[in-house]
Amino acid sequence: MQSVPDNLHPLLQQAIRASQANDSDAALSLFEQAGKEEPGSPLPHFLMGAELAQLGKMAEAEAAYARAVILAPEFLIARFELGVLQFVTARPAIAMVTWQPLLQLPDSDPLKQFVLGYGALAQDAFDDALHHFEQGIVANTTNAALNGNIQLLIAEIHRLRATQPVTPTTPTEPAADEEALPDNHFLLSNYNQSRLH
Repeated sequence: MQSVPDNLHPLLQQAIRASQANDSDAALSLFEQAGKEEPGSPLPHFLMGAELAQLGKMAEAEAAYARAVILAPEFLIARFELGVLQFVTARPAIAMVTWQPLLQLPDSDPLKQFVLGYGALAQDAFDDALHHFEQGIVANTTNAALNGNIQLLIAEIHRLRATQPVTPTTPTEPAADEEALPDNHFLLSNYNQSRLH
């Protein structure tokens, strides 16, 4: 988020500027104050979740995103980010439950395509995942930061496929549980990239 919208609550404007200046403590404090001043608004919780996720505080970030979704179930990007966080912390089934309403969106909606991509990724269906991620990027003309995150994911899938060829005929080894989400390490790394800067 490079520019701060003028129509935001002043505390949120200050918080975003603090985040952009890498002053997370001030940003979190201001997000919390904004949440108290506007108890019905999901935005302070959503932005706090993004800040916490960027700091690697995943449990706290999940709680903040969940509060945003509870306050505004139709706040689709908050629901999407909550699911991404659950997915990258190795809980893809919970993520798919969180994302269920997004699957009801039109096929032209980028969030639906991204969710379908993550669903395919959970099944190691890399071709399908790439197809949906790329479709979502084309459809997403309003959130460049989100496209950037998905492009990092696409690049990492290509890298993984180049270095770890899939051999479907090989019997599954006992490490199958670890392989169910082989992308978890890089997904978590990508999720920790700046979400607000």
